[in-house]
Amino acid sequence: MIHYLTIGMVLGLSAGLAPGPLLTLVISETLLHDIRAGIKVAMAPLVTDPPIIILTIFILSRLSGFHGIMGVISIVGGLVVLVMGIKGIKAKGLEVDIQKPRPRSLAKGILVNILSPHPYLFWLSVGSPTMARANDQHFFVAAAFVISFYFLLIGSKIMLAILVGKSKTFLKGRIYIYTMKLLGLALCALAVFLFKDGLTLLKVL
Repeated sequence: MIHYLTIGMVLGLSAGLAPGPLLTLVISETLLHDIRAGIKVAMAPLVTDPPIIILTIFILSRLSGFHGIMGVISIVGGLVVLVMGIKGIKAKGLEVDIQKPRPRSLAKGILVNILSPHPYLFWLSVGSPTMARANDQHFFVAAAFVISFYFLLIGSKIMLAILVGKSKTFLKGRIYIYTMKLLGLALCALAVFLFKDGLTLLKVL
């Protein structure tokens, strides 16, 4: 369980802190309105992601007997995680372009997240396959992976909203940048394991 709990935490924290449409909206709503508005946006994945998870699990359940396809999916997942890792290592801070006031923070967060390709790609290539492997050990292991992922994903965005609400320079500070670099290294290491799983399923290793 510790293994999948750790993976969930690393992936969740990395996704939560990484620059992207949802994080940009979290920060902009915080700066335009208040911390509460940013927190509402951060909660959007709790609304948008369950249908995505169910859909990707359904697709993968139909492909579970095709080891070649699952191997390719694992390698694609490794590439997704590797790109996340490289972006983290190259992190130099985050700038947010604020244009005009935008009310209805939660609704906007839901819209941004559901129209973004990132959740679909992540859950199809990384999240659902990892959850399936965890479930092979025990249901509670899979639950631990999902809970730790979302706890850190949403929790880190909420924490950023609070910190940015108190200090607008935080996203350019050393703590944020070095945290992203450290998480980037951890993601690169995780990508290696996904590549290994993929090559094993493809009977290359």
